Amino acid sequence: MKELLMSQFLSGIDPFAGTGLSADGTDSDGSGLFSQLLGQLTGADALTDIGLGFGSGLDSGANSPDSLSMLQLLGAGSGLTGAGLGLSGLGGGLSADDGFTSSFDGLITAAASRYGVDPALVKSVIQTESSFRPDAVSSAGAKGLMQLMDGTARGLGVTDSFDPAQNIDAGTRYLSYLLRKYDGNAATALAAYNAGPGAIDRLGLKTNEDVAARLAELPGETQSYIRKVLQAKDSWSASL
Repeated sequence: MKELLMSQFLSGIDPFAGTGLSADGTDSDGSGLFSQLLGQLTGADALTDIGLGFGSGLDSGANSPDSLSMLQLLGAGSGLTGAGLGLSGLGGGLSADDGFTSSFDGLITAAASRYGVDPALVKSVIQTESSFRPDAVSSAGAKGLMQLMDGTARGLGVTDSFDPAQNIDAGTRYLSYLLRKYDGNAATALAAYNAGPGAIDRLGLKTNEDVAARLAELPGETQSYIRKVLQAKDSWSASL
């Protein structure tokens, strides 16, 4: 089964499509084989073995404009006034909603380096998902800093979603998988992180330009989510 999924991954077929994954990538029953194999398929060693090693700069690809360009592409305003962002301003450090600088920078930097993801992007996802609250729980049951559903967490080897180290590591690894899947197109990966890769694939969205052109077809929550994360990343990149 693992070899079959690997061949699908390499051929561009989403091995998780049609498996009942929820918006955060979990199986609908929370215990499926795909969740169990997700960790193996998104592990650094496994991806390196099939020629998809990390550390190549996911946000610098030719198909991925910088975050400011993406914000303009998506029609977002230039002012960082989105609700719940809690930004302290360019160059002023990264702050949680309560005004304090995040205490998770070390974990974020380590996970970002481990899986080849821009640490500013990881931090902006955490800010938008949970406002840096490790005990956050959504109405859908997503937990922790990067709001992992239970099935996704189990598939990525997480035993405690409220443990910041485990949550950040797993959430970053899953984000890295999505960035690889969509060839470094951050807006598309973020849409999939929020709405689920199955929903994005059914719409045929592959690039940032696709997302911008068909933004209205995405759920309102997903549209807002993409803008908030990219706004935060654009500001925070100068601070890390």
